Amino acid sequence: MKITLKDGSVIEAENGATPQSVALGISENLARAALIARVNGELVDLKTPLAGDCKLELLTYKDDDGKTAYRHTASHILAQAIKNVYPAAQLAIGPATNVGFYYDIDLPFAITMDDLAAVENEMKEIIAADLPIERISVTRKQAMAQMQGFNEVYKMQLIEELPARSKITFYRQGNFVDLCRGPHLTSTGKVKHVKLVQIAGAYWKGDEHNKMLTRIYGVAFEKKSEVEEYLAKLAEAKKRDHNKLGRDLGLFMTEERVGQGLPLLMPKGAKIIQTMQRFVEDEEERRGYMLTKTPFMAKSDLYKLSGHWDHYRDGMFVIGDEVLDDEVLALRPMTCPFQYMIYKNGLKSYRDLPCRYAETSTLFRNEDSGEMHGLIRVRQFTLADGHIVCTPEQLESEFKGCLDLCRFMLGTLGLSDDISYRFSRWDPKDRDKYIYDPKKWKAAEEQMRNILNDLGVEYIEKTGEAAFYGPKLDIQSKNVYGKEDTLLTIQVDMFLAEKFDMTYIDENGEKKTPYIIHRSSIGCYERTLALLIEKYGGMFPLWLSPEQVRVMSLTERTAEKCAELVAKLKAKGIRAEKDVRNEKIGYKIREAQMDKIPYMLIIGDKEAESGSVSVRRRNDDLGQMSFGEFSDLVRAEIESKEIK
Repeated sequence: MKITLKDGSVIEAENGATPQSVALGISENLARAALIARVNGELVDLKTPLAGDCKLELLTYKDDDGKTAYRHTASHILAQAIKNVYPAAQLAIGPATNVGFYYDIDLPFAITMDDLAAVENEMKEIIAADLPIERISVTRKQAMAQMQGFNEVYKMQLIEELPARSKITFYRQGNFVDLCRGPHLTSTGKVKHVKLVQIAGAYWKGDEHNKMLTRIYGVAFEKKSEVEEYLAKLAEAKKRDHNKLGRDLGLFMTEERVGQGLPLLMPKGAKIIQTMQRFVEDEEERRGYMLTKTPFMAKSDLYKLSGHWDHYRDGMFVIGDEVLDDEVLALRPMTCPFQYMIYKNGLKSYRDLPCRYAETSTLFRNEDSGEMHGLIRVRQFTLADGHIVCTPEQLESEFKGCLDLCRFMLGTLGLSDDISYRFSRWDPKDRDKYIYDPKKWKAAEEQMRNILNDLGVEYIEKTGEAAFYGPKLDIQSKNVYGKEDTLLTIQVDMFLAEKFDMTYIDENGEKKTPYIIHRSSIGCYERTLALLIEKYGGMFPLWLSPEQVRVMSLTERTAEKCAELVAKLKAKGIRAEKDVRNEKIGYKIREAQMDKIPYMLIIGDKEAESGSVSVRRRNDDLGQMSFGEFSDLVRAEIESKEIK
C-alpha cells in the first residue's frame, strides 16, 4: 500500500503496517519522538494497523495533538496510581488540559496536598516500569460488565449514555484498565516528567445537584526544566491571584450569609470601579452615545417577546410563580429589551440613525454554584452595556466604531497585549439554543466575517458560542492560571428588531427594519477589575489606584502639616490619606508598599518649615521637591492615564 507523508513524499508499506513501524522505517529518531498519528485526518494510536492507501502524519510532542495525547496518557497514569494507593477510590473522568491533566475521583475521605506525595511517587514508579498501553474494543454489554466488576459506578453511567450499538474502547496498562476513546502513547515510559499541583472540588458532570468529587490536577512536560519553569510561573500566579490578592488588599470580600457569586466591593474596590465607570461613561458620551437608566426587573411578557424566556430562562432569576400569579417578574440578565422599548417611543427616521444607547447596567444571571470564582464569574455584575440601532448601510462603520472603542478602553487599561478575538457562530444542530432561521444566520455570519476581514481582525471561529439571536465577536482574556474567559463582546442581531417591531422611515418614505449591534465597551466591571488586579499584582496605574498618595509624618510635630497637605491634595482631585501614627518611618513605608500605594510623601521638620516634600514612587526615592511641583506631577500622570 502507498502512504503519503506530510511532506508529500510517498512510501510503500506492507498491509497491516502501523504508524510506529512506518516511523521506524524512516528513522529511529522519528520512531522515538512520535507519540500518536493522524491517518486521513483522524487521530490514532501508533499501533493502529493501516488499511490501504492513506495519508499519514506522525505527531510528536511539538504538535498540539501530540501534547494532548501525552498529557491524557499522564491522566491515566494518575488514575492507576490513585487506585494503587487508594483502592476504594471510584474514578470519574480525567482529560488533558493546556499544561497537564486532571482526574475526578470519589473518595470516602478527604485528602490534602501532603497525601499526594504518595500518589506522585506511585506515578513515577508506573512511568519507570514502562508499561505497554493496549487499546481494547468491546461491546456495550461487555463494557458494562467490565466496569461492574470493578464497581466503577461513574464509568457505568458514562457507558449508559453512549449509543446502544457503539463499539466501546478501553485502554490497559499493566493491571489497570480505563474507559477511554484515546488515542494514547504506546507505553507509560513515554511520559517523562509529571507533577501534582492542586486539589479542588468538582461536581460530577458539572451539576451542583450531583455529588462533589475530588479533582486532582497535575502537569506533564517532556523536560524537567519545563516543569520547573511552570512551577515558578504557578508560584507567581498564586501571588497575583485576584481571589487572594484582592481580599488581602481590601478590595472585595464574600460572605456566606450573603451568598455565592455575590461579592461585596469594599471602599477601595468600589473606588476603582467608580473611576472606570466615570471614564467609560464620559468617553461613550463623547462618541455619541445617549445614556439610559432602565429597571432591574420586568414582567415575563418582555422576556417572552425578546426570546430570553425560551432560550435563557434557566439562567434567569424568576420572581413569583407563573401559574399562580397574574404577574411574573424576573431580574434582567441583559439590558437590550429595555433599550428597545426606549427606541420604540416615537417614530424614527433614517436621519435619527444610528441611535446609540449606553447604560451602566446591573445584571443578574443564575450561574451554577460550581462555576463561581471570585470576581471572574458572579451572579450579579455591572456591565458597560449598549446597543446601536442603525441602517444596513451603517452596520460596518458602527461595528468598526464599537471595536475601536473597545481597543481604546483596553489600551488605556493596559490589557491590549493580553487579548485574543473569537468569531462565535451558531450551531444549527442545537435548535433549542438559537432562534432557528438558517438563511438569516448564514447571511449574518457572512456579513460579520466580511466586516472582521475588512478590519483586519485576526480571529478564530468557534461554533456553538453565538448569542441566541446572532453571531458575535468575543474579545477573550486569560487569568493568571491561563483560563480563558470572555471579557467583552460585539454582537450582530438580525432577529430582535423584527420581534419588537422596531422600524424607521427611510429616505423614500418607506418603513424599514433596522440592524442592531449589542456591545460592551469595557465588559463586566467586576471581571475587568479581577484581570487588573492580576495584571498589575495590585500595583494599579495611578489614575486607577484607590489611594494615590499617602502622606506620612516623620515626627509627631509634623502631624498637623500632613493633614494640611492631604486636604490640599484632595482639593486638587488627588486621592490622598495620612499616616501620622507614632511609628517608625521605615515601618510606615513598608506598610504603604504592602498596600501598593503609588506615591508616599514623608514630612519631617525640614519639609514642614521649607514647604517641600520628600517623595517616594513605590520603591524609588525621588528626593525633595516643592509641593506645587509634586501636585502638578501627580495631576499630569492621572490625566494622561500613563501606565508606569
